[in-house]
Amino acid sequence: MKTCEKKSQIGVAFCIHECYTFNKVKENAFSRSWEFWKTALTQYIFQHIDNIILIGLIRERSLVMARFTLPRDIYHGEGALEALKSFTGKKAMICVGGGSMKRFGFLDKVEAYLKEAGMEVKLFEGIEPDPSVETVMRGAEEMLKFEPDWIVAIGGGSPIDAAKAMWIKYEYPDITFEDMCKVFGIPPLRKKAHFCAISSTSGTATEVTAFSIITDYEKGIKYPIADFEITPDVAIVDPELAETMPQKLVAHTGMDAMTHAIEAYVSTANCNFTDPLALHAIEMIQTDLIPSYNGDMEKRHSMHHAQCLAGMAFSNALLGIVHSMAHKTGAAFADYGAHIIHGAANAMYLPKVIAFNAKDETAKKRYGKIADFMKLGGSTDEEKVDLLIKYLRGMNDELNIPHCIKNYGADSYPTEEGFVPEEVFLERLPEVAKNAIGDACTGSNPRIPTQEEMEKLLKCCYYDTEVDF
Repeated sequence: MKTCEKKSQIGVAFCIHECYTFNKVKENAFSRSWEFWKTALTQYIFQHIDNIILIGLIRERSLVMARFTLPRDIYHGEGALEALKSFTGKKAMICVGGGSMKRFGFLDKVEAYLKEAGMEVKLFEGIEPDPSVETVMRGAEEMLKFEPDWIVAIGGGSPIDAAKAMWIKYEYPDITFEDMCKVFGIPPLRKKAHFCAISSTSGTATEVTAFSIITDYEKGIKYPIADFEITPDVAIVDPELAETMPQKLVAHTGMDAMTHAIEAYVSTANCNFTDPLALHAIEMIQTDLIPSYNGDMEKRHSMHHAQCLAGMAFSNALLGIVHSMAHKTGAAFADYGAHIIHGAANAMYLPKVIAFNAKDETAKKRYGKIADFMKLGGSTDEEKVDLLIKYLRGMNDELNIPHCIKNYGADSYPTEEGFVPEEVFLERLPEVAKNAIGDACTGSNPRIPTQEEMEKLLKCCYYDTEVDF
C-alpha cells in the first residue's frame, strides 16, 4: 500500500497514547515487540510529577498504514443549515453557548428544522467560553436523562468542544475525564448518538476535527481530547453564521486558522493528503482575513471555508508547539483577571516558534515553501523564513493583536503593561514549560524542545525577544 512520506500521525497518536498513561508508562512503552518499535525514536524524556512521560515516539510513515478522517457529510454554503431537515432520528439535544445564536435567530432555525425532521428537541444552553470539566459532566447528565440519538452543537469552538466531550461521557457514563484525555484512547462511539457540528466562528474548525479542548480550572490547564472517534458525523459550514462575529473574534479565530494551516504543513505527520488543504487555506487566509476583519462580508464567507480547510489539514496532520504553549498558558494566569485568548496566543507565539523550528532543515524548507506559496520573495530558505515571520507579525499589527505576553492586556489588546506581571510569569515558567512539553501537540512538532529550550522560548514570547537557539 502506498503511503505518505515523512512521519505517521498514527505513530504519533498511538505512541503518545501508550506513553502518556499514568503509572504504567514504562510498561506500556517497552512491553511492545521490537518489531513494533523498530524505527521509533525517544525524542525526549522528562519528569512530570511522579510520572515519566515519553513523547515523540514516531514511526516512519513508510512502515505503517496512515489514516485520513473527515466527517461523513460536510454541508457548506449559504442556507446549508437547512440540511437539518433531512436528518433521521427521534430525539436531538442542541448544545449552545451564550446568547448570540439565539439573538440572531439561528438557534430557532436549528430547533425548527429538527422538529420538521420529526424529532423531539431539548436545549442545553449557556456553555461558557473555554468550557470546564464541570460543564461537560453537567451536559452529559442531561443527555443521559433525555437519551438523544442526535447531538447537535452550534456556535464557536467552545460549545462544539464541550458537546464532543459530553458525547463521550453520555456513551460511556463511567469514563473519567482523565481517561478522555488519553490521546487516541476513546472507545467506539455512536452506540447511542450521532454528532452534528455547526460552526459560527471562522477559526477552530472543530466541526471537522478529531479534537476538543476542555479546561480544568482547578489546575489552570487546558486539556486537548484527541481521537478520531469524536470527529463529527456531519459538519454544517454555513457562512451566514459567521457574519455575526465581532471584529476581535474575527482577528483571533482567523489567526488560529492560520496557525492550524502552518503547523499542519510543517508537522512531522504531514502527508500528500493534508498538504494541499493546508497550503490552500494559507492562501485564502492571506487574501481574506484582513478584509474580513475590516467588514467585507464576501471575504468573511470565504474565511469560513478557509478555516474549515485548515481544520481538515490539522485534524489529520496534527499540530505543534504553538498550540502546546497556547494550551498551557491560556488559563495559567486566570487568577490575575483574564485568560490569554487561544487565537491571540497562537498569533503571538507563531513567529517565535517558526524561528525555533527553522533550525531544523526539513522544517526550514517547508516554511520556505509556504513563503513561496504566499509570494513573499527571498532567494534562500533563511530569507524566506524571515519574510514569513515579518509578514505574520504585520498581520498581527493590522488585527490589533499584541506581539508578546508582556504587552497583552486583560482585554486582549496591546498595552504598555499587560495583565501578567513579570515576576508571576517567571515564577510559573518552569511548570508552564513542563506542561507545554507534555501537551499532546508537542509530539508532532519538527523540534522537540528540552525543558531549558521551552523556558527560553516562552521568555521570548513574554518579552518579544529574538529566538537564537
